[in-house]
Order: sequence, then C-alpha cells, then structure tokens
Amino acid sequence: MLRVVQWATGGVGKAAIEAVQAHPELELVGCYVHSKAKRGKDVGAILGTQQVGVTASDDVEDILALDADVVVYAPLIPNADEVARILRSGKNVVTPVGWFYPSERDAELARACVDGGVTLHGTGINPGGTTDLHPLVLSAMSSKVTFVRAEEFSDMRGYDAPEVLREVMGFGGTPEQARDSPMLGLLTGGFSQSVRMCLDTLGFADAPIQTSHEIAVATAPIESPLGIIEPGQVAGQRFGWEAMVGDQPVVRIAVNWLMGEQNLEPAWEFGPEGERYEIEIKGDPDTFVTIRGWQPATIAEGLKRNPGIVATANHCVNSIPYVCAAAPGIKSSLDLPVVAGRAHPDLEAARG
Repeated sequence: MLRVVQWATGGVGKAAIEAVQAHPELELVGCYVHSKAKRGKDVGAILGTQQVGVTASDDVEDILALDADVVVYAPLIPNADEVARILRSGKNVVTPVGWFYPSERDAELARACVDGGVTLHGTGINPGGTTDLHPLVLSAMSSKVTFVRAEEFSDMRGYDAPEVLREVMGFGGTPEQARDSPMLGLLTGGFSQSVRMCLDTLGFADAPIQTSHEIAVATAPIESPLGIIEPGQVAGQRFGWEAMVGDQPVVRIAVNWLMGEQNLEPAWEFGPEGERYEIEIKGDPDTFVTIRGWQPATIAEGLKRNPGIVATANHCVNSIPYVCAAAPGIKSSLDLPVVAGRAHPDLEAARG
C-alpha cells in the first residue's frame, strides 16, 4: 500500500480523500489543514462522514516527518518553497495547482526532486486533462494538424466556494476589480503550460501566446453561492489563451464561466449544447468531442458535490501509483504511462 498525505481540505482536498479511501492501492496516513478550527479533528469529521482514524494537523513539521510515500498538494494558491520542502522530505507530490509542463523556471523544484529521490506531477481536469492530455490523445487520429481547441462552458452557481468566487475570481465585484484580481495571472500560469505542451508535442513552430479576458455584468439581481449579484456587478467571465503561428491560430484554450444565462450584459449563453467541455482537432480527419458529466445536473447537486471538482481530485489520486513508480524529477503526463482509475470495490478482482 502506498501511504498518502492530503494537503489542504477544500473541495478538491475532500474529494481526494474520498478517492484515496476507495483506491485499493492507497492508504490515507496524514492530513494538513490551514484552519485552526480543523486542527486535531478526525478527517471524517471534516468530511462529514464516519471516523477515518487520521487526525488533521496544521503543523508543517509534523506532516513532513510522517512516514508517507506521497502528498496530494491541493491548496488554493501554490507555494513553490512549500512544495520543495515536501519533496526534500522524501515524499512524491501530486497536485492540481501547477507544474503540468515543467520548464527551466522549475529548476529548483527539479533539484528538490533529486535531493528527495521523488517525483512532482501536476494534473487535474482543466489544466491537466481536457486542455492538454486529452487533445494530444485525440490528435493521434489525425495527420497534418492545423488547429487544436479545448474549451469549458460552466455555470458557476454550482461551485460552492464563495470566498474563491469573490476574492480570487472577482465575481460579484466591479469589472475593474475583476480585471485587477489575481485570477488571470493564476490561470495563465497553468493554461499557458497546456498550450506549450500542445505546441511542443504536435511540432508547431514557436508561437507567442495571446491572452484575453472578457467580462459580463448583471442587469438584474442574480442568486449565487456568494450571495446576490447586483446589477452592474460581475456575473460572467471568459478567459482565453491562443497561440499564433504568423497570423494563424494553432492552439486555443478558453473557459466560459457564467452565473447562469439570464440577466447578463453582454447576453452570453452556453447555446443549445448547454454546459460541457469541448475538444476540437483540425486535421486529416477533423475530430470534435463533447464531454458531459463533469458539470452537475442541477445547481443544488453542484453545491452538494460538484463532479468537476471530483474529477480533478480523481485524476490526481489515480496518478499516484504511476508517479511513485517514476524516476525522480518533475514529470508531465507525457512522461507517465496511461493513468487509469480502478474498479468499484464490489467489482474488484480477488487479490492474493
């Protein structure tokens, strides 16, 4: 059994703990929390389930001293120094908050991996899945690829993280506040890695990446997880990253995040296809894929358990056995074998 520590217990962290408990090759042995209110609690109390037998700690030194194989690192904002300490303590790190496609800027973390004899792997859903790994897998069916697009269309009223929505993402504030929020920088740090992974793997010429950020405001009060969004406040955002070879777009990644489709200016909609993820490959032949199931069927279901958050956590947890078996270093999805989930416990093969 591989011994797992969960670092942070927000939405992704809680879902990751559930995935670890369901995985036949993994055992939860530790949990780091930022909140003093969670300190000393059994992890089950944090999840709202029965006792797990693991006590949450807000002491970094205690976590680093644990006998564990891997840390699922899922804070809101990544801290490279923190990750380096975890790696040098001899623990592999799997994370949805960065390091999807390493570069020379990550040299210090690469050294930390070697020092600890471990691996760092960034993965998830968006980035870390639909925006890089999945388009590249689908591109195997085409030749002479000219364009790759990955795009998300999501109703953010099903995302139960009011502080993140307001303070980080800029919803419910003024357009000026949203433009000045850290969100574009945080997103660009991840999505630009996805663009680069697609450019490099497909063999496109070196291409600059253009970013875009559009904002829609409410025209009437809109109910949301962060409270009522009043007229004039931010109720929709579109972010895009596009690589150009000359005047031709070759890779485009975009997210469309709306607080519903009513009472918006501009009057943005998801269209008849509704919430979804789309992946498009232009080549010989073309490929077009629509992914459903990673957005909740209703807002209420999303507030209770958002499947996109669960999918992000699952991708991290399912990668653990492959990451722990890899040679030391920072590994992208291109460096690992095919990562697969595991059968439902009721359907598992007998283990000797």
